[in-house]
Amino acid sequence: MSSELSANLVALNTIVYREVRRFTRIWPQTLLPPAITMVLYFVIFGNLIGRQIGDMGGFTYMEYIVPGLIMMSVITNSYGNVVSSFFGSKFQRSIEELMVSPVSPHTILVGYTLGGVLRGLAVGVIVTLLSLFFTDLQVHHLGVTIVVVLLTATIFSLLGFINAVFARNFDDISIIPTFVLTPLTYLGGVFYSITLLPPFWQTVSMANPVLHMVNSFRYGILGVSDIRIGVAISFMLVATAVLYVGCARLLVSGRGMRT
Repeated sequence: MSSELSANLVALNTIVYREVRRFTRIWPQTLLPPAITMVLYFVIFGNLIGRQIGDMGGFTYMEYIVPGLIMMSVITNSYGNVVSSFFGSKFQRSIEELMVSPVSPHTILVGYTLGGVLRGLAVGVIVTLLSLFFTDLQVHHLGVTIVVVLLTATIFSLLGFINAVFARNFDDISIIPTFVLTPLTYLGGVFYSITLLPPFWQTVSMANPVLHMVNSFRYGILGVSDIRIGVAISFMLVATAVLYVGCARLLVSGRGMRT
């Protein structure tokens, strides 16, 4: 193994370890709040409101929304981990040390992305375990479930990286989650099937990328979906590749690396 490859592997392990250590050390801020929030969703929407709604898509309302809520937690935590961590490194000027080191930009990008993916998956597992207190989950297609959750976590980790690169202050890292990510998530079929919408709004909803992610994951868990799974997974693969290339070019150019 060449010395350069060895150095990059050490750097990658260090970045990933630091990222995991970061969100596990402050677990009352990173892992506990989403768990509590999801329990409230289960109780209020699943139990209380769900009893009035009845079945949806051939399942109880609780069963129907659980995959969407799991995916929502993965999306928000994958994004939030990278945007806050990388911007923090910019703010503290520690990212400049990485940029001038012999570490490859790809190593830096993969390290931060893996940190976001791991936090998203950790919260997703916690929410999944909590959901078992409210309903039984039967995985319909394990392969689709794993592929979709990994691609979704990766996509939003990369999007969080882009947000962090262009952010100039701490307010900038909350604008996108508040005004873009949250509306897309709530309108992404988490709580309803788009078949309930008029034809025009069904067509409009198809432009929401979160809808494809949530429905693909729901298909993996329940076996029902409002979209074509093959198209959705292809879209996610392309989005991952495009976002990765874009993030890598931002790192190589050094753009936005100073606050």
